[in-house]
Amino acid sequence: MIRLRANGIYKLIETQHHTKVLYLDQQVFAWVDAKGIGEILVASHNVHKSDCVLGLGRYRLYEVEDEAYASDLTHLELEVGGRYWQGYLLLSGLPNDQKIRGRIIPTREVITDNPRFSHRKELRKLTGVV
Repeated sequence: MIRLRANGIYKLIETQHHTKVLYLDQQVFAWVDAKGIGEILVASHNVHKSDCVLGLGRYRLYEVEDEAYASDLTHLELEVGGRYWQGYLLLSGLPNDQKIRGRIIPTREVITDNPRFSHRKELRKLTGVV
């Protein structure tokens, strides 16, 4: 089962101190490379001054369970241009006020516009593919 949990506009910036910050609509996350752990998202409530914009576009957040071609995890997909999407696995979901950090791992598993999932009415309606 694939459930769309959220979608909207994202912005990925980098600060003067080379910290990446991800905005998913009104939610803010520092995107940090933690040595020995890997990349993590950390919930943030601060305003971050942008040095440069790394990415801007649409995002989709999916919950996946019992699918043959996708991991049973939370999937974050960021539009990277045209109809291309970069997928990420969130091992413990998006961080929040109770659980302020979580791993984010790039993946080739992409749900949006993936022909393996094109038979699903709910995904076709979402992506505009008939």
